[in-house]
Amino acid sequence: MTRKFFHGATQRATHPLVWFAAVICTVVSIAVIIAGIVMFAGYMIIHPRVPFITVTSAHLDNLQNSVAGLLDTEITIIVRAENDNTKAHASFSDTSFILSFEGLNIARLVALPFDVKKNSSVDFHYVVQSSSIPLSPEQMDLIDISLKRDKISFNLKGNLRARWRVGPLGSVKFWGHLNCHLRFHPSNGSYIHSPCSSRAK
Repeated sequence: MTRKFFHGATQRATHPLVWFAAVICTVVSIAVIIAGIVMFAGYMIIHPRVPFITVTSAHLDNLQNSVAGLLDTEITIIVRAENDNTKAHASFSDTSFILSFEGLNIARLVALPFDVKKNSSVDFHYVVQSSSIPLSPEQMDLIDISLKRDKISFNLKGNLRARWRVGPLGSVKFWGHLNCHLRFHPSNGSYIHSPCSSRAK
């Protein structure tokens, strides 16, 4: 009778580097989970809000169109920078806007870097004076039509950069964009209110 002998497989010990790698992966995974929980909790507690700017008021102080096709204007614009965060102040920089009429640039509005305290706002009072701006025949016709209708529109377009600290989440940077029409009644210079804000819709 033939006997069969079976030899058990020899089990090799796991290399220490494999255990070390497994421990590292476990620690990293736990750290990522904890960081995610902290960020979520911080967001729920702080409720961070993006700072923004808005045009709160304006007035057409002067508008004259000469027979020679030259435009003289003076416009007062109130721009407000708002920070609705109750636990963090905000910093604004690279603030620049272009005021134009039918593609014709009238003036550039800028502001030096500034801070807005938490849950607060800062107003900027711009008085834009432009004289002897040459108009094309088409632009002259649009001015005449606007005066007859007692309604004229200017475009205000630009950008700004906001930065604020969101608690344990760290510092956050955000570019804001403004692109809206400022409408007036030329007869009395009054501003026709309409939404004009960099706030995300």
